[in-house]
Amino acid sequence: MHWFVLVVSGGLEAVWATALAASDGFRRPRPVALFAVSIVLSMAGLAYAMSGLAASTAYAVWVGIGAVGTVLLAVARGQERLGLARGLLLLLLVACVAGLKVVE
Repeated sequence: MHWFVLVVSGGLEAVWATALAASDGFRRPRPVALFAVSIVLSMAGLAYAMSGLAASTAYAVWVGIGAVGTVLLAVARGQERLGLARGLLLLLLVACVAGLKVVE
């Protein structure tokens, strides 16, 4: 259950980071509301996950999922391009995060 919550919390990190960027310096109410809700849920999930997993592993996995998710959201929204090198580096990041689960 800790791993499941950690993965969801990592996904929410991508949501709050994207909402923060879309908030235009906290001037747009909907992205600000999405940011506030998603960051609280993301942090609460990370805190729960850390109660059953090593803090270092949980944090690294959370950040990795959030980073990859943020890039993929930007690509899906047409704000960024995903070239070959960038795609391979993201796959490497995912492999490293998965490796942390394997050695946990």
